[in-house]
This record gives sequence, structure tokens and C-alpha cells, in this order.
Amino acid sequence: MTAHETIEIPPAASGSAAGTIRIPDDMEMLRAAAELTRDINTARPGIYWPDMLISAALGYAALAGAILASNVWLAIALGLFASLALYRALLFIHELTHIHKNALPGFRFVWNLLVGIPVLTPSFMYEGVHTLHHARTRYGTAEDPEYLPLALMKPWSLPLFILVALLAPPALIIRFGILNPLSVIFPPLRKFVWERFSALSINPDFRRRPPEGDFARMVFWQELGATLWAMALIASIFVLGWKPLLVAMAVLSLTAVLNQLRTLVAHLWENEGETMTVTAQYLDSVNVPPPSPWAELWAPVGLRYHATHHLLPSLPYHSLAEANRRLVAKLGTESTYTRANYPGMVMLVVRIAKSTMVRSR
Repeated sequence: MTAHETIEIPPAASGSAAGTIRIPDDMEMLRAAAELTRDINTARPGIYWPDMLISAALGYAALAGAILASNVWLAIALGLFASLALYRALLFIHELTHIHKNALPGFRFVWNLLVGIPVLTPSFMYEGVHTLHHARTRYGTAEDPEYLPLALMKPWSLPLFILVALLAPPALIIRFGILNPLSVIFPPLRKFVWERFSALSINPDFRRRPPEGDFARMVFWQELGATLWAMALIASIFVLGWKPLLVAMAVLSLTAVLNQLRTLVAHLWENEGETMTVTAQYLDSVNVPPPSPWAELWAPVGLRYHATHHLLPSLPYHSLAEANRRLVAKLGTESTYTRANYPGMVMLVVRIAKSTMVRSR
């Protein structure tokens, strides 16, 4: 193959806003990505464990402070800090979908015990779902649970996309604390809850298939833990009053909105359902490398290098910055690789918003 040979793909409808289906694969970039990162492809326990545990501990300590604080401004400050710390701890769910199950013994269990179940987002809601987003022939199509052509939709769809995240905490309490117990009594409800409300997806047409084998057993225990915890949260109202739960929900709503904003700028969202080449998928994704000072806050755990992650899905988050450095050094600042780099969130939101307004004319 030559450096820019086009990989054959199935015929599809024309009219994609960016013409992404016609972007040929940059084989030089794909080879460099594989060759330059072989020595940094191992998840390091000495980074994963302290990062996750400290983030969770700081988040819960700040949340407790926000609940107990009598000064409203102190409560707000602690709530903001708690949201950011818990956001970082929560985003390790993304790493759990990619690392080998034997890479970090005990990490999945402890993360679910300390983070996933307490915030009602156990790892099964992402495992087996997010990998579909990385499937070569699914990305950007109707079968991708994490893709919507947001840049090609109506302008009102963007604020709605963000605001719906505010409802995530109460929706999760209802899903685990009410619908799950009811589904035991009414089996047809179980199928509905699993298909529609058991995946962190943004594609409203996505329907999740029933779990099987070892995964089904893992789902059972995680779901049981989340259900008992959600029921305890509901019962806490009668013991502790409304304040603790409302403060926690406000903090987690902010976390959900921040994650939704990150999701909004993780891609350009310009594909209308056609199958795309790997390079087209990469260019529809986004890197926000340094010197952006805020990206590590709104896109932590390596997600500021989201485009690089789509080139190298199994690369641990702590190796993405080094992978980016090596690829820029190898391919140059005018290469296909650097075309996925953007300066920050605001510019990306403006770009997508402008696209929706042009499209609606």
C-alpha cells in the first residue's frame, strides 16, 4: 500500500457535510501510531490506583463538606471541587472498557465499589457499549451508540443535548431504585429497562442486547449493588431529610453536564451515517493538547487526546501525551495527525453551533 491509499468501503449515500467517507487512509500515520507506542502500551498500576483513589477520596470529602457547610459560598465552592474530583474518578469507567481484564487485578471491582455504584453508574453501563463506538464499520453509523450528527442537526438540539444531562442523577435513582425492583415483579419491564436504560449512549435508537455468560453475572452483582444503594438513597430522605440527597444530586448534575460538554466537543459530529475510513474517524475526533490550561479539568484521564485515543484505543490514558509527542515529532506539524488538534472547548462549541445554523437555513 502507498502512504495514502484508500481502503475500500461499502457504497453509501452521498451528501456528508464534510465528505468524510471519501477521506483516504493515511497509512504512514496509522503505521507510525502502531510502531511508536509499542513500548508504552502497558497500564501502570502505580498511576491508575493512586489517581482513582485520591480523586474519589477528595470528591467525597468535598461533597460531605458541601452538605455540612452552613456558609452558602463555602458550600458552593466545595460542591464545585467535589464535582470536578468525582468527574475525574468517574471517567475511569472509560479506561475499564479498554484495558485487558487481567491488566489491573481488582481495579474494576474496587472502582465499582467506591465510584460506580455510589454514583449509580456501574461499569456494565459502559462496558460492551463503548467498544461498539470504536468498531471499524460502526463508528458514525446508526449502529454507533455514541454518535449523533450534532453538527448537522437543528440549532436547538445543542442546548437540549446539554440540559438533558441535568436530569441524569434523578433518572439513575428512578432506574435503579424504582424500575429495577419493579422489573423483578413485571418481567416485560425488565426487557424495556435493559434495552433503553442500561447504557451510557446518546443515540436514541440504540437498543442494548441481553448480557451473556460471565458478563451477565457481573451485571447481576453490579445491578444489585446499585439497586440497594438507590433504595437506600430514597429511604435516607425519611431519616436525614432532603438536603443531603439534593446537594449530592446537584453536584452530580454538574458533573453530568460537564461530561456532556466534553462529549459535545469530543467529535466534530459531521458524518451522516456512512461507513468511514480510520483516518476519517480520526479527523472527526478531537485533540486539545497543551498549552490549553483547562483541558485537563474538562477532559481528564487522557480524554483531551480523544482523537489519538481513536487511533490507539487500547493505549493507557497515562501514555497518550507521550504518544502525541512522538507522533508530532515523527510526522511533523503539517501532517494529517495534527489536523485533529484544536485550541479549546469554546472554539469547538462555536464551530458546531455555526454548523447547525448553516445547516438549518
